[in-house]
Amino acid sequence: MIRLQFNLSVPYAWPLSGELNLEKTALIVIDMQRDFLEDGGYFASMGEDISDVQKAIQPAKAFLETARHLGILVIHTRESHRENLSDLNANKFIKSQNQGASIGSEGPMGRLLIRGEYGCDIIDDLKPLEEETVIDKPGNSAFYATDMETILRAQNIENLILLGVTTDVCVSSTMRDANDRGFDCLILEDCCGAANRELHRSVFNSMEREGGIFGSYANSADFSHFLLEARREIV
Repeated sequence: MIRLQFNLSVPYAWPLSGELNLEKTALIVIDMQRDFLEDGGYFASMGEDISDVQKAIQPAKAFLETARHLGILVIHTRESHRENLSDLNANKFIKSQNQGASIGSEGPMGRLLIRGEYGCDIIDDLKPLEEETVIDKPGNSAFYATDMETILRAQNIENLILLGVTTDVCVSSTMRDANDRGFDCLILEDCCGAANRELHRSVFNSMEREGGIFGSYANSADFSHFLLEARREIV
């Protein structure tokens, strides 16, 4: 095994093991759905400014292309609920109702956050390939009430690269859950977005505590350059 780390990540060189094996690494593309990224979707219907989350699209698209080129396992997630709302707990429903964007209500792109609706699907720029896994999740973390961990363990994955929206909710929740399960996480900062820059930045501020308590983070262009330059050495 070749010792190899990305030294431009903060607060530690990633991965911690010093052994970057792409066969043990997965890219998790979190909730890059029309409901979060386009006008008329769930996020905009709540009155949130979607300009920050939209900034993540092009960097995410570029890195996804790099990951596919290098043969990295790619998994997409969608925050979504069953058509009959049987997996929607009362607290989450009431909160969405209070924000004026009740989950399951009709919007310009179909019922908000409901599987099978146009708005719930992933945007065209990041459309999954036929062979890529898509996980529908009823909660914030990609590990909650899904088979995410089963899939990762079956593929012998140890390291996770995370990108998506929103930084402070589903991306952060997934990172924290992954960390508790022993996965070493790298978040691509410019490939994520939140309702505002303060919320976005708060996640990375918290990651810098205690030597990288939840993981490390980096710029996607720097990391792509590192991977492409080192690809002949990576096992």
